[in-house]
Amino acid sequence: MYQRCINCGECYDVDEVIYKCMKCGDILEIKYDYSLLEKRLEKSDWRKLPLSVWRYHDFMPIKDFSKIVSLNEGGTSLYSCQRLGKILGLKNLYVKNEGENPTGSFKDRGMTVGVTKAVELGVKIVACASTGNTSASLAAYAAKAGLSCIILIPSGAIAFGKLAQAIAYGAKVVQIRGNFDKALEMVLKLSEEHKEIYLLNSINPFRIEGQKTIAYEICDQLNLNSPDVVVVPVGNAGNISAIWKGFTEFYELDLIDRLPRMMGIQAEGAAPIARAIKSGEDKIVPVEKPETIASAIRIGAPVSWKKALRAIKGSGGTAETVSDYEILEAQKLLARSEGIFVEPASAASIAGLKKLVENGEIDRDEVVVCVTTGHGLKDPDIVVKTFEKPYEVDAELKAIEKILGLALQLT
Repeated sequence: MYQRCINCGECYDVDEVIYKCMKCGDILEIKYDYSLLEKRLEKSDWRKLPLSVWRYHDFMPIKDFSKIVSLNEGGTSLYSCQRLGKILGLKNLYVKNEGENPTGSFKDRGMTVGVTKAVELGVKIVACASTGNTSASLAAYAAKAGLSCIILIPSGAIAFGKLAQAIAYGAKVVQIRGNFDKALEMVLKLSEEHKEIYLLNSINPFRIEGQKTIAYEICDQLNLNSPDVVVVPVGNAGNISAIWKGFTEFYELDLIDRLPRMMGIQAEGAAPIARAIKSGEDKIVPVEKPETIASAIRIGAPVSWKKALRAIKGSGGTAETVSDYEILEAQKLLARSEGIFVEPASAASIAGLKKLVENGEIDRDEVVVCVTTGHGLKDPDIVVKTFEKPYEVDAELKAIEKILGLALQLT
């Protein structure tokens, strides 16, 4: 295993602390010798292990498994959503609910591998820029590993549920006057100036290795079958890239016999990747001031845009944009049809799926998996502000009966 530049192909040792290619400045990915990996799997008992990130330890770029830092992440449910499917006109709809992870989002998959690599490298301080979920996850895993944690967040642009987690886990949180892209720029400079600080944003390729297990689990939960379509919310674009990597690795190892189409969903106010796909461009035009109610995907200059374009185009997929209104309606629809409460960014995948079905991009007979990335309690203020308000009456039975009668008529 080694690190390789996605642009020029320059290779680096797996233990070298590097975030960008020293030759061309592009981002890196972890690559494996699949013939050796195939031989390792023949001797492995991985199939007997419980569904989790570390069930797939043979697929990970870690040398010393005694260093694993885990909070029992992964193994999230793949729900068969028949009621929602009927509403949307789909026969085989599933939701992979990543809000079931320890800190409530898919980020835990990447952090268990990233922080484990940090421990393996002897690092004492870890850092990230975040719109929320990354900060909560890194802070938790740093606490578990006994590492110091620095988090840079954009001022006024983080959901309180996520900020509370980072603070509770003991991270040093610094608010930057600017958006996420500026916070990422600053934390990258910080890690370059201070080599004792290990950066764990999705620019770090070890994060992607953990997140690719979403694809592995989907295949295992579908009895070693690949779905036809996978719909993913897209912000910094690390997750859709990671999931595609997971599917392609299973395919390379003959563990599945076909690959799904990847569908990336972005909010209208932060959609550089979707716009590039729709216009047939090979490059994105960053959004200078991204705006959306879905704070987790409020990113105008996604670091992993090249990987995302390759995943979407290479899979024969597409991308779609959704409005804030469509996101909130999808959040409500998923909660009330399937009992799954997700944050707005997660609901973007449901909103996007609805449009893709209506536009004929997805056949009604296809097997579709929507990835919902974070729990609804990550951002409860949105629901309180935008959904129906509680009824208030005097503590009298007739008053309660009267309002309940009205409420039942309204539903």
